[in-house]
Amino acid sequence: MSDNKKRIQIDNDHPLFNKEGLFFKEFPSDFRQIRYFTLMVVQNAPPEIKEINLLEQQISEIIKNAVKHGNHNDTNKKVKIWYEFTESSAHIIVEDEGPGFQKLKEWNDFNEKRLSCYARHDFEELGNYVSYRTEDSDDHDGGNALFAAIEYWNEGVVFTQKANCIALKKTFPTRNRSIKIS
Repeated sequence: MSDNKKRIQIDNDHPLFNKEGLFFKEFPSDFRQIRYFTLMVVQNAPPEIKEINLLEQQISEIIKNAVKHGNHNDTNKKVKIWYEFTESSAHIIVEDEGPGFQKLKEWNDFNEKRLSCYARHDFEELGNYVSYRTEDSDDHDGGNALFAAIEYWNEGVVFTQKANCIALKKTFPTRNRSIKIS
């Protein structure tokens, strides 16, 4: 994975925003229904890529961010999801109706410092970068979903310029299921 893929990218024209051929669902921003919405999407994934529910957890966090931080739990606002799963990839685009995540550059800088501390094994300094919080954060926020997303979605995590739409993709190693006969 390139270093660029370890950062949140901002690019309206990024290929991950290509929705052609993707399935589509739209949900109201009802926080209580996030698990249900996630299962509606993930049910289409082949078992080879579900990875003991890691895919479900990742998609649930992205939907939760759209509902909570994007649409502020306003059930009159919608979350739109485009997705495609194969035996070797998962591709998802999630869009909310909110103003967008305005602190993407700040978050990337924070994450870069966090990763630098980790690479240097400077765990004392790393303590300053455990949780990313803004003036809008509540007790449950800390940026952990985005930290995990950067690690999980190995083909990229990209926001639009408005930052209310995120595209993510992961490729999975293909497994050779054949038996070698010598």
